[in-house]
Amino acid sequence: MVNLLQSRERLYWLLQFCGWGVLGAITVLFANIFNVQLEPRILVGRILVICVLGFLITHVTRVIVKKSRWLEQPLERAWAGLFLAIILSASLYGVLVVFSLEYFDLFLTPEAYQLSYFQKWLAITIDNGLFIFSWLLLYYFFHYYSDNRRRQLDTLKLESTVRELELKTLKAHINPHFIFNSLNSIRALVDINPERARRAITELSNLLRSSMQNEKLQLVPLRQEMDIIRDYLALESIRFEDRLRIDLDITEETLDLPVPPMMLQTLVENAIKHGISTRVDGGWIRIYSFKRDGNHVLEVANSGYLNSAVITAGFGLSSTQNRLQLLFGNKARLAIRQQEKEVVLCSVSIPV
Repeated sequence: MVNLLQSRERLYWLLQFCGWGVLGAITVLFANIFNVQLEPRILVGRILVICVLGFLITHVTRVIVKKSRWLEQPLERAWAGLFLAIILSASLYGVLVVFSLEYFDLFLTPEAYQLSYFQKWLAITIDNGLFIFSWLLLYYFFHYYSDNRRRQLDTLKLESTVRELELKTLKAHINPHFIFNSLNSIRALVDINPERARRAITELSNLLRSSMQNEKLQLVPLRQEMDIIRDYLALESIRFEDRLRIDLDITEETLDLPVPPMMLQTLVENAIKHGISTRVDGGWIRIYSFKRDGNHVLEVANSGYLNSAVITAGFGLSSTQNRLQLLFGNKARLAIRQQEKEVVLCSVSIPV
């Protein structure tokens, strides 16, 4: 913040010097173009009076505007104060310019000395007051535009932070949910087959290691996600044995496409929990990955019947929907339906 204020202060002084300097240079240029016959003393003196006093008056006006906090208000509330600042600044500018021109004898014609002080002040104020008017408008709209951009950036940063926190919250719910189900699988094997239980613990260790490595990532390649899926299915195959049949159909060109970490695992876990484990004779699960219409499509199909209560209350599907919404907005889709009599299909479409 300090660096930003310092840079804006340096920019102000640079523009202030350059602006009034350019005005003086343009005056000299016009005098030469139109062959204005003036003594160099009068030409240079008038330029110095107009530019130096303009520099001082606009700087004082800036101080007043900043202290009045008009720059922090919308234009419909600040316009009255800005209009008053223009009138007072232009009037004071006219007074000082007339006094300086008279004091240093810098009027252009002898007739000008015959005018009343009010006439000279009015002419100078209207003529050179346009500089004050233009300066103040440029100053206000520069700050209005700059502050508006900064507010937009702050809003985007805030939205990004909120989105990141929401994603972290979802991950914090997903990992314990997954670990709990995996531990239940291992517990069922401890008494029945200790050797297989030890193998299951090894599989779970691999899964936890992968989960921890992906903890801070929002997206991972599908190839990496499939390693987790294979470990998870190997763990579940120990529990279900022949009751679980697995089929993978992963297109090679999709293996490097990014997907949310643990998303596919959540869908597979949901299919096994609500589709396979509820059937006495088990069932099958199929995982597809392919491209279609510029989207990366992931499908998890399983034998069973769709339970509407699972869709409404299930954490796995709702968390997946929320993660997709946070990461991709309305460009990503998640749908689950009863595809055939005994086939439930969950499909995720992610923009490539």
